[in-house]
Amino acid sequence: MFNKSTKGALTPYFIFIALFVIAPIALIIYYSMLDLHGNFTLANYKNFFTSTYLSMTLTSFWYAFLITFFTLLIAYPTAYLLTKTKHKHLWLMLIIIPSWINLLLKTYAFIGIFGLYGPLNAVIEVFGFDPQQILFTDFSFIFVSVYIFIPFMIIPIFNSLDKLNPSFIYAARDLGASAWTTFRRVVFPLTIDGVKSGIQVTFIPALSLFMITRLIAGNQVITLGTAIEQQFLVSQNWGMGSTIAVFLILFMVVIMLFTGQKKKGGRA
Repeated sequence: MFNKSTKGALTPYFIFIALFVIAPIALIIYYSMLDLHGNFTLANYKNFFTSTYLSMTLTSFWYAFLITFFTLLIAYPTAYLLTKTKHKHLWLMLIIIPSWINLLLKTYAFIGIFGLYGPLNAVIEVFGFDPQQILFTDFSFIFVSVYIFIPFMIIPIFNSLDKLNPSFIYAARDLGASAWTTFRRVVFPLTIDGVKSGIQVTFIPALSLFMITRLIAGNQVITLGTAIEQQFLVSQNWGMGSTIAVFLILFMVVIMLFTGQKKKGGRA
């Protein structure tokens, strides 16, 4: 039970949640039940389960999985090496700094790098090969997405590794465990919460990408994020766009529940 002083302190928090979380979601749900003429309908939800949108949903999950997988593959060993360096927090800050740059600016920078007359193709020509169309491919889309999400994956993993008691590792090695066995049976299980947090902050945004999808992948990659953008800005079908957003929110909630940290009970 909350006392009066606690309730008073929490009032701004509840107001913020009501105005900026509950109200927008309620508005999205409301618009999802309207057709192009503003009439109440459930046809939008029915249309979502057609092959077009289901295929788009699977595509979104597939790309989000690939982005998260490669991000984790790079971020975990990077975070591990950072914990072993002398000035680990300085190096961590240097990795985080690029995330402060505006996302649109970084995206346009990669357009220049991957362009036909960009520095990457200039290097390719030095070795005697013809310039390649790197933009508007799956590779460019996944590469840029991984680059953008790496800092967000590194931070929680770094924190978990940094808090890991080294005596557990020493004990495993003293008992004859190899380096791989120690990592598999001791280090990774004890840092799994950091991995889950990293997956959460990577997979969920990757599921709803639209700007990178448009600028880097062109029309080669269509995800739920680009579908929402198209429904709102091109087709002007706010009902269908809101319906896709509702399902996207549901997917995000499921992912958060799946990757959430479970509290371990027990006696003190």
